[in-house]
Amino acid sequence: MERRKVLIVDDEPDIREILELLLNSNGYEVFSSADGKNAIRILKENTSIDLMILDVMMPHEDGITVVKRIREFSKIPVLFLTAKTQESDKAEAYESGGDDFLGKPFSQNELLMKVNSLIRRYRDYKDENTESEKTDIITIDEKSKKAYKSGYLLSLTDTEFDMLCFFIKNKGKPVDTKTLYEVVWDEKYVASAQNTIMVHILNLRKKIEDDHTNPVFLKTIWGKGYQFD
Repeated sequence: MERRKVLIVDDEPDIREILELLLNSNGYEVFSSADGKNAIRILKENTSIDLMILDVMMPHEDGITVVKRIREFSKIPVLFLTAKTQESDKAEAYESGGDDFLGKPFSQNELLMKVNSLIRRYRDYKDENTESEKTDIITIDEKSKKAYKSGYLLSLTDTEFDMLCFFIKNKGKPVDTKTLYEVVWDEKYVASAQNTIMVHILNLRKKIEDDHTNPVFLKTIWGKGYQFD
């Protein structure tokens, strides 16, 4: 049976050692980091990690900042571990993207229960969404105006994001340049707009395609415009 993997992030060596011993003795494979920057590197290099236990109060970058950065590329569950237990502290931790909260000093049994619960929910979620993740590689969040490819944040301008939204909403259908321009730019189409569209299409392809010279998402349909597949 595959061992479940946990990343511990805490600047206190004693806390890391206690957690490592506890988790190892309960069958977990453990990764460890003393700071957020290194933790992010570990996560990117080990995408099979199931859970991160993250201290809130750390030097350089605190846990709140770290989890916000992690949420740009990963949905891994985060269990905050901290001496700050006020309701306002908990609210800030959850709003930043954390999944659960455990105060110091902590009960070993309670920590293990939370770790088990978070990993079980995460693994169930991944199993339920395996097919959609394979077929729906590019996703958008209109509320935050963010777009992702395989979970990684795309660096799009507002115009590029609006174009991508329009293409996705018309997925599988050709979109002519006149309609695209008048919807996205909200201006009446003129002949010179063709060059503007071509430049933006090229820039968008460079960001969403593995090879923009051979697009698989945003294709040119000769005589009809562009189509998102």
